[in-house]
Amino acid sequence: MGAVYRAHDEQTGEEVALKLCFDVAREARFEAEARLLSSLSHPRVVRIVDHFSDASGQYIVMELVRGVDLGAQLQQRGTPGLPIGEAVEYVLQACEAVQYIHEQQVVHRDVKPQNLIACERGVVLVDFGVARPLEEAELAGTLGVGTPRFMAPEVFADGTVSVRTDVYGLAATLWTLLAGHPPLYGKPGRLPDLVPDVTAQLEQAISAGLAFLPERRLASVAAFARALGAPAREAGGQPLAHSLEISEPPATVLEGIVRTAAGVFGASASSICLIDDASGDLVYQSAWGAGAAQIVGVRLQAGTGLAGRVVQSGVGEAVADCRADASFATTIAAGTGYVPHTMLVVPLLRDGRAIGALSCLDRRDGDSYRTDDLERGALFAELVVVALNQ
Repeated sequence: MGAVYRAHDEQTGEEVALKLCFDVAREARFEAEARLLSSLSHPRVVRIVDHFSDASGQYIVMELVRGVDLGAQLQQRGTPGLPIGEAVEYVLQACEAVQYIHEQQVVHRDVKPQNLIACERGVVLVDFGVARPLEEAELAGTLGVGTPRFMAPEVFADGTVSVRTDVYGLAATLWTLLAGHPPLYGKPGRLPDLVPDVTAQLEQAISAGLAFLPERRLASVAAFARALGAPAREAGGQPLAHSLEISEPPATVLEGIVRTAAGVFGASASSICLIDDASGDLVYQSAWGAGAAQIVGVRLQAGTGLAGRVVQSGVGEAVADCRADASFATTIAAGTGYVPHTMLVVPLLRDGRAIGALSCLDRRDGDSYRTDDLERGALFAELVVVALNQ
């Protein structure tokens, strides 16, 4: 696509990085990179100074980040990988950069060790050559854009892009920094076999970030950082998710709950999701009926979807027409092969706080769920929480 030179800015007297595009076919992509970088301002994101074109080509002038990229560090110091604490800290700093650009509705699409430079101010994310506004990236076919093994499987397969694309890149980067090589798609293996000191929590966090199907992957960079142990906070300083310390209920208990709920509420399908206290995501733990096998393991970012909205508010909802509701997670439903018409969703409350939600989908009599179903739903949810506490 181009080349990057060390240059001298005659106006400021500073050294800068000067990126030149010499591939005419990629000038539009180069211009998009300049436009995106101009809109970003964060200490963990490379800063653009200027961009211009002349007879010799298009240029982007950026700050010169003085440091060593993590790929080079791995080559120089990996035995085979970097120390666990150091690798995790590098990736947590990278999470700050990627979370910021996601908040600006930008997806990077090429997060990897070579695009993360460790310098005096910490890790800095560079090379936005394939980055795009999120809305544009979701609409455009981006088949094969990125770096194999760090590129999320769905991008490699059909060009699908979302914020979970960058979650995969971050998880693959951390795996690489620890193991000395990138993970394989679908079957990366057990990290503790390669790095004996890796804790179960760290292995679970990385595995959740590397999930082959995007809907089963950690839903956001903030969730990935939390799973790694970072105290993710809102602007007001409050935790984004309560630490609920929920022990995983036996599968037989959950299966009994969803089957009974379907019978009590005459539903064609039912499911139960619980908050993952490490990440803050809602994770579907058990389901019965249409689309049941596909929904188990799916993750929703906090506040996303009808279940996320109910968990956030702590108030149950009878939704007469799901597809007409702006909060309905259409892509998640479509991924299960079953898109419901009507839903009853009630929060599971423990000590006044929501720990998850129970959903009943499509009445078998063809009618819609109504507000008068909510009282029974709330009573049933109380029994569910009692069962989970046993």
